[in-house]
Amino acid sequence: MKISILTLFPQMFVGPFTESIVKRAQEKGIVVIELLDIREFGIGAHKMVDDTPAGGGIGMVLKVDVVHQAIEQAKANYSSTEVKRSGEAGGKVLDSARTIKRKILLTSAGGKTYKQKHAKEYSQLDHLILICGHYEGVDARIMKYIDGEVSIGDFVLTGGEIPSMLITDSIVRLIAGVITEGATEDESFSQSAQAMLEYPHYTRPREYDGQEIPEVLLNGDHKKIAAWRHEKALEKTRKFRPDLLQEKTIS
Repeated sequence: MKISILTLFPQMFVGPFTESIVKRAQEKGIVVIELLDIREFGIGAHKMVDDTPAGGGIGMVLKVDVVHQAIEQAKANYSSTEVKRSGEAGGKVLDSARTIKRKILLTSAGGKTYKQKHAKEYSQLDHLILICGHYEGVDARIMKYIDGEVSIGDFVLTGGEIPSMLITDSIVRLIAGVITEGATEDESFSQSAQAMLEYPHYTRPREYDGQEIPEVLLNGDHKKIAAWRHEKALEKTRKFRPDLLQEKTIS
């Protein structure tokens, strides 16, 4: 899979993408992350990327022609032979004759709320292009060239760089071969977890500061352990995210 990120601040991504799981996924060749500086597509000698809002108002708006050129460059840069097929750990290259599975998304506080189901869906793509919104956003005419807008929550950030980092991380870890098989099955919001929050975890020491690991987790009865984990996941979801239970009947 390849993820292309269009941003005014590519240096912001250096730390998050050069550590831990995302770093290892790149080293294995399972995912390629490309950072494209939108300023390289700026207009004129001063590389102008934004302008004042039509109709007046505070702030600046990213220019549609600039961002569109960056999108087209990301599409042109895509090479089916440089990344492994999404969902296959074996490292097979893509068949260049088939249609590329690609999504182009703009990060925006006004977009559709990003959820785990979207991470799962996008992890099956060949190519994801993320556009980092900034200032007052992007000229609305950009909608002709993208598949939609995406938001990470009901709050506003200074730009789309942090949302793009979060989205990338959530997708990469779901691609086959990146982390241990089955490790994501019982996580919060996963399909096997019935859209509940994940159950609590424990490890040694058995007792610490008067707190002990629940006995059921130590007796080796896997049926009882599974029942306990389901009960605790349901209890935690009812307490912290009852809205999830309203979306789906869980028993």
